[in-house]
Parts: sequence; C-alpha cells; structure tokens
Amino acid sequence: MARKGNPPFSSEDIRSTDLVRAYRVHEQILKYPHLMGEIRELFLSVLCERELVCGESIRGDALALLEALGEPSEERAIKEVTGILTDVYFAHHLSREDVENHINLVRKREAFRILTKLMNSEGATSARIRKAVKEFCAVPKGSLYIQPGESMGVRVGLLSRFISDQLPFLGVAKNHITIRDMDELMERIIRNPRREGRIGGKSAGMFLAYKIILPALGPIDPEFEKYVRIPESYYFTSGFLTDFLDTNDLFWLHSQKYKNLETIEEEFSQICETIERASFPSDVIAQFRDFLEQVGGHPLIIRSSSLLEDNVGFTFSGKYDSVFIANQGDLDTRTAEFTGALKQVLTSVFSPRAILYRKDHNLLDFDERMSILVQKVVGRRHGDYFFPTAAGVAYSQNMYAWTQRIVRSDGLLRLVFGLGTRAVDRIGPDYPRMVPLSHPLLRPEVSAEEIKKYSQRLVDVLELRSNSIVTIAATELFQSSGCPDLYYVVSAEKEGHLAPPLFKTENIDWFSGCVTFDNLLSKTPVAGLLKRILHQLEEAHGRPVEVEFAWDGGILYVLQCRALAVSGLVGKVSIPEAIEPQKVLFTCSSVLFSSAVKDIEYIVYVDPRAYAAISTFEERIAVGRTVGRINRLLAGKKYALFGPGRWGTNDVEMGVKVSYEDINRTKVLAEIAVRDIGARPEPSFGTHFFNDLVEANIVPLAIYADSPGTVFREDFFRDSPDGLAALDPHSPPEAIVRVINVPACTEGQYLQVYLDGELQKGVGFLSRFEGSHGGVGFNNLH
Repeated sequence: MARKGNPPFSSEDIRSTDLVRAYRVHEQILKYPHLMGEIRELFLSVLCERELVCGESIRGDALALLEALGEPSEERAIKEVTGILTDVYFAHHLSREDVENHINLVRKREAFRILTKLMNSEGATSARIRKAVKEFCAVPKGSLYIQPGESMGVRVGLLSRFISDQLPFLGVAKNHITIRDMDELMERIIRNPRREGRIGGKSAGMFLAYKIILPALGPIDPEFEKYVRIPESYYFTSGFLTDFLDTNDLFWLHSQKYKNLETIEEEFSQICETIERASFPSDVIAQFRDFLEQVGGHPLIIRSSSLLEDNVGFTFSGKYDSVFIANQGDLDTRTAEFTGALKQVLTSVFSPRAILYRKDHNLLDFDERMSILVQKVVGRRHGDYFFPTAAGVAYSQNMYAWTQRIVRSDGLLRLVFGLGTRAVDRIGPDYPRMVPLSHPLLRPEVSAEEIKKYSQRLVDVLELRSNSIVTIAATELFQSSGCPDLYYVVSAEKEGHLAPPLFKTENIDWFSGCVTFDNLLSKTPVAGLLKRILHQLEEAHGRPVEVEFAWDGGILYVLQCRALAVSGLVGKVSIPEAIEPQKVLFTCSSVLFSSAVKDIEYIVYVDPRAYAAISTFEERIAVGRTVGRINRLLAGKKYALFGPGRWGTNDVEMGVKVSYEDINRTKVLAEIAVRDIGARPEPSFGTHFFNDLVEANIVPLAIYADSPGTVFREDFFRDSPDGLAALDPHSPPEAIVRVINVPACTEGQYLQVYLDGELQKGVGFLSRFEGSHGGVGFNNLH
C-alpha cells in the first residue's frame, strides 16, 4: 500500500542500489541475531505507520517471489522472505541513520527490560544495577527514545536508590533526570566499601537544576548551552560517615538528638573533640588519597548534603557546615585537610542549631544521614588569593520591590564580589548589590554618596597560603589582586558621579572606586541568563526557587538550587482604615510581602540607643544571649521582637548577634533604624537567616524611625513596665532588653501587625483581641 499520489513500491521495483542498502541493513541486524525478529517487527510497523507498505501487501510480495522461485509457500518460507523484503523496503525508504536509530531503539528496549527486571528484584545490589545502567547507556543515544511513560518507573527507582527518596524531589526529578543522566551522575559518585548510601539533598537539588536547564532529551536554550555549567563535582555517599561512626564505636551519637537542648549544648564541645580524635579506616583513607590525586591541587569546598537537606519546607539553610580547603602542598597535607573538613561537616549534624531545627520541624525521628558534595571552588588564583568575579543568590520571586516598576515574578539577585559567603550570611558593615531582574540597573540609591555608602566594602577570599577564608577591604583587593575582571565589578567617582570603566584597560582611581557591577549587568548576559533560568526552574518545581551561583571567566555556575516553602506570594492584605492615631505604635514603608499577625501578647524590645551605648564586644554578645533566654521563656506565647539594625548579623556593631535557636519562637522580627545609631536594616532576603524566618513563620519588617511620615512610638517601647521579672523571678534587671506584656500595659489590648506588600505599607497598632480567623501570614505560604 503506497502513500497517496505515489505508485506502490514492490518487489518488482527493486534496484541494485536497494540490494546493496538491504545487504548493509542485514549485516547490521546480524550483529544482534537474538533481536532479529524484534528489529524487523519494528521496521514493518514504521513502514505501515508511514503508509509505505502494509502487512498484507508485503506478505503478498513474499508469496509472489516464492512462486517465481518455484518454491512452496510454507509459513517458514513466507516469514523468511517477508523479513528479507522488510529489510529491502526499509533500506529503500529510510536513511542509514534511520536504520541505525531503529536498530538501536530495539537494543535499548532489550537493555531496558534487563534493567527493569533487576530494579524489581529482591536483593539486587547497587553494583549490578550500575552495571545494567552502564550497558543501557552503551547503546548510542540516537534520536529515538524509550517513552517517559515506559521509563518512569525505572527512573524513580534509580533516583530513590542513589539520590533521594523524598517524595517532593521525586515528583519533579522523574520528569527531568533520565537513565543516561543517572549514568553520568554515577561516574562521579564515590562509594564506601562497606556501607551503601545516597548522595543527599544538596547534591540532588543541584544536579536536578542542571538537568532542567540543560536536558539530555528535548530542546536546549543555546545561551544556556554556551554559558551555564555546574562546578566539577563529586558525590561521597552517606555510607562514608555512617561507616566512620560505626568504625569508631560512636553509635551513641544517634540518640543525642533526644536529649534536652541544654544538655545538647553542654555536650556539643565534647562531641567535637571525640570526632576530632576519631579516625577513618585505612582503606577509606586510601580512597581519599586516590581522589585527591585525581582532582589535583585545585581548591575544594566540602559541602554538607544530608538526606533531609534542601527539601521543600525544610531547607536546613546554614544548619550544617561547609568547609573550604586550599588543597595545596603534598598529598599527606592535603589528605589531612580533607579528612578534617569531613569531620567538621559530620560534627555539625549533632550541633544544637541543627537538632533544634529538626525538632521544630518534627524531623527528630527521621534517621538523618550526612552525604558530602565535594566541588572544585569556582574562581581563579590572583596572587595568594582565590575567588570568583561574582557570586550570590538568585530568587525567582522578588520580595524586595521598592518601586512599582519592578516585576516581582522576574526575580532578584543578591550579588557580591568574591566568594558567595557574604551573600548568604548577614555580615556587616557592608551591603550586597540587590538586583531586580526586571530592571537590572535599577537601584534604590540615587546619589554617588548613597551608592558608595550602601555598597560592598569587604570581600571574602580563600587565602591559599593560610588555607583559610579571609576578609579584606575591596579597595585593597582592587590594587593588589591583578584581577582582570574588575572592569565588570567596579565604578569610580568622577566629578560627583559614579561611572563604570568604558574599556578594560582604563586607569581607575581605586581609592574612589566601589563595587557596583554595572558593567557585569549591562555588558554580559548574566542577568538575562539568571532571569530565564529562574523562570524555568520555578515552572519545573511548581513553586519559587532559590539558586546559589558564581560567575567567572565568562561562565555562569549553578552551585545549589532549592525549592522554597512558599508556593507563591501571599494574597492581598487590607490594612484596616480609620485606626485611631494614638493606637498606632509604628508604621513602615518597606514591606517584603503581605502578611497579618494578630493578637500579639508580648513585645521583646532591644533599645537601639541603649545598645549603641554599649562599649564592649562581650556586653553586646550578652544581649544576644539574653534574647535567646527570653525566647525560650516565651515558648508557647505570641510575641514580637524589636531591635536595632540587623538581626542575625555577625558584626555586633551592626545589630544583635543571634542564631536560629535565639529567635525561633517569635512571630514578628522588626529591625529599627534610628539616625546615627547602628546600621540601616538590610534586606535579609536571600540569606540563610531569611530562609529560617520563612520556615519558622516569622514575619520580618524594617522600621526607619526617623524617616518623614514614619510613626515609631519610642516612648511606648521604652517606658512601658518591664515584664521580664514576671516571666522569670530569678532574672536580674535588664536595662537594654525589655519584655512588654501588651494586654497588661494597655488595659487588655493586643498588638496587631498588618503589612501590604503591594502598596509597600505596614502598621502596628493596639486593639482588642481580634481572633485568628481571616489573618494572612506565613501559614498561608506552606
């Protein structure tokens, strides 16, 4: 049966060229004699689908040939001639490439059947499964694939066994990570000789993001293919650190998480010493040495990748350690650094902050295991320093929209010069560049003085000589590093205006320079790439995502990707009208998102003026400890925490140094800026600290107390009776930190907080108990 408009092709039309083609096809088929019937069955189905021949017509041709040959029309002979004619017709109508693709599709189906059977067999070892995956991938990929509907079960099985069995991850990954991708990944998985294990959440998130951006099957954005990479990465399974605990008889550590927090805090230093004294087995040390010889003397980062880490709803941001090592010197030195870093990451599993986080998220009973992601650090050597041109955090939804021109759904970058540590932690006294991807060159500051004031002054780099992360002044690095990409980073002041260099060889007055990234954002594709990447990742995950990245040498490296707990921005919040002015305690004009927190019973207030008057580092650290103690006392109560500058900063001059366990009970975290006192509240968006707030249902807000039109009732916060003694009769008087029992001070009224992200307005006011119905807060984000 021929295609419409064309005469049928039959045995009478066979030419010598067709015979040559058919012979070559037959030779290829003979390489796989056990698959001959299946290959010809596929050939015939393709010919029929394309309406080139049909089963009946080819059988008729076979009967005619047998008659011409004077041979009996037995079924065996008909089948033989039908097969030969199938080869001839297929060779005539399709190209040699098509022939190879269809033969290889049958080979893939055979290898897939073997793999499927193995995946569903009791007792199948990981080694046997890896071998079957390798055999499947040994068949050339070609252009014909096993359909996702057929392969999905095997994909899920491989993902669960080697990467992660977390359902949110599997629900996305099965659509993007193919069997060939798993083969690629397995080449970089390093396994313990005694214990099986997976590669954990951080590794899983990064690899999945890479395969969403650059899929093995399907269309690829040409710019992504040109510019986007992941760092050279190796995945040490959770079996290594499990084996370490077993070998050193440290089984008792698995029960540490069930002790009370005070005991966990007291015993943590002893655990650190115990793990430091313990040793890895000799055969594992040999594995580490082989690995280090393979990767050479490039700086490495040893990153936590626990089984729970970077999952939806509990990202563990900053809870487990990651360690940079210079990886310089002889092999013994490098091995000692490497094993020390592994121990540090393992130790962080038993830290109070990690255990409290798991307790708060009902994860204590999960058998948490730690895998390790080892990556070559992105960057280049500049003298004694190693660092990338730029690094940071990208977020697919921009909650820091200071003008209505900004399109929130286009995303936001938190961008720094040097290592990205300054982007994910709140470190004073400088600021990252906040980049709205809808308008990359837009910024809230206008004058050169403001831009310089709110720019990055310090840079984190890896100092190879000392094998440590050091912080140096940006201006010093400009002059000493010889970094060729400063053209993309720096702007210099000229006649009261800041301007980036016009060309790469331009002489710049480094003392007047500051970090702006204007040329990076306008003369490279980095902003456009990240905008499209974020859209693609959010669409795949079905929720906002956060991506850590680095840019160096004209390449964008994806370092980490996590799907966040929010499924979208919070809906509209209507701020109540006609609030009596005397009831208003504060207003704010910088709002990250809409939210409402009702009926707050307690206010914890760190007096900005009193805090600024503290003269010693130790006294400022003590304030953070007091806040942590009050946080525990107010467990089960609804309270708001107010304080100067930046909560969670590592610089006590910029605000109060606290950790997750010190603020995890509050419902509102307010940062107060008072003129000439402390730091401007910096948007924590994109930091580990911000992720903690989201996951703990804590609403952040900033109050610029001296700004025109802002209300801040400092007298109420300062002069209301201190209720700390009522909570803890043994507590000494505290002049800096006050606890206000709001109903007791206001004749039964409570603090109500309403924030409208769309209008960039917020208010805190006193009113009678409103009840929780109708409130919009972070509980709507999960």
